Amino acid sequence: HYHKILFQMIYCYKGWARLVYEDQGEPFVIEPGDCVLQPPQIRHQVLESSPGMEVIELTCPADHETCVDHEIKLPTSLVDPERLYNGQNFIRHEAAKAEWKPWRMEGFEARDIGIASATDGLAGVRVAHPVGQPQPEFVSHDADLLFMFLLNGSAELNCDQMASELLTAGDSFIIPGALKHSFSECSKDMEVLEVALPAEFNTAHHSKNG
Repeated sequence: HYHKILFQMIYCYKGWARLVYEDQGEPFVIEPGDCVLQPPQIRHQVLESSPGMEVIELTCPADHETCVDHEIKLPTSLVDPERLYNGQNFIRHEAAKAEWKPWRMEGFEARDIGIASATDGLAGVRVAHPVGQPQPEFVSHDADLLFMFLLNGSAELNCDQMASELLTAGDSFIIPGALKHSFSECSKDMEVLEVALPAEFNTAHHSKNG
């Protein structure tokens, strides 16, 4: 089947699934931390999955059409990893092979999923975790959308003129543009998924007093 959609990413949160995609070779398994970008109208199939599998799926728009293709057989004989599907590349991100670099917040590092380049800047996706015990620093942003999902551990989310809130694994939230925010009291295993539209946006750093 395929979807008439602008943006669709699938992040494996728990368990595993075996997938196959049009012109992307043999079926493969995604495990926790792995992610795929499903470009618009790419034919694909879920072949099997483990008990208790959970994924985090973000789509734009939220309501979209799903169509069945009765003609194509997967995997296809052609393998074309550079193929464009309505202007986007297919991306398979394997967490075990990721490279970690400094994140937009001091005291954190992040792995880039690669979706920014595959979508020509439409969206950017990173997974971040603390390095040591970060000192709380307020930041704000000017993205159109900033969605976050706490994958592991716990942390306090501090937002300007709001009471701090304890976050635990499985919690999700959206940070509006210009809202000053920070993380504190991060557990050692804390990890957060961040999805931004567009991929490139500005981050401003603020002192506690302003």
